[in-house]
Amino acid sequence: MKTDLSQIATRPPKDYDKDETKSQLKKIIAELDDLQNLLYAEGKHSILVIIQGMDASGKDGAIKNVFGQLNPQGVKVQSFKAPTSVELAHDFLWRIHKHSPEKGMIQIFNRSHYEDVLITRVHGLVDDKTAEKRFKAINDFEQLLKEHNNTKILKFYLHVSQEEQHERLQERMEDPQKHWKYNPNDMKESERWNDYMKVYHECFEQCNHISWTIIPADENRYKELLIAETLLETLKSLDMKYPDLKQ
Repeated sequence: MKTDLSQIATRPPKDYDKDETKSQLKKIIAELDDLQNLLYAEGKHSILVIIQGMDASGKDGAIKNVFGQLNPQGVKVQSFKAPTSVELAHDFLWRIHKHSPEKGMIQIFNRSHYEDVLITRVHGLVDDKTAEKRFKAINDFEQLLKEHNNTKILKFYLHVSQEEQHERLQERMEDPQKHWKYNPNDMKESERWNDYMKVYHECFEQCNHISWTIIPADENRYKELLIAETLLETLKSLDMKYPDLKQ
């Protein structure tokens, strides 16, 4: 079934309660802390969390508020920006693969290998034929991690509305504490909104061997709760156990 972002809400349901959501999130994070410790101790599985979304969709905040209270020894975050000249001299997955998680770890990608079939297409840096080859390479790469390193991959798209995005970008210009986030190119990129939606839809369709989770992102706490719930469910499904005493 094809994903149609225009038919998916960007806001919480009408019965959403912000205080209740905060309370639920706090409880889940306490559970996640215990399970992450178990993941690290058992050392048999790894978790790769991929977070994609338009500018100002709240990727940084989600990482801070969901994962920031876990033991930093067991969590790593890698942000992927425009590739360097060295990275461009290799295949597009070279810079990605070296940050894949070792067993026992939770690795978070703030943006990811999907940028190489998103922004590159919107800006005409790769053609459709190249993108098709990259879709296949991405599917193979993710399957490799799943089958050969016991890696559970969670792929989140933070679904923010363009109206909410504009409000947040405006806030970056007006709030002195957020000036550091301001990038004049962000508004220019927002003008390509429809182009980005088109390539995202193709991503969801072509790279769905491991399914995407679409997260309504106009309200931050609700967004963070959904991410935390998905991670909690995944960790519980691993049926992990602490190792016995070494003889």
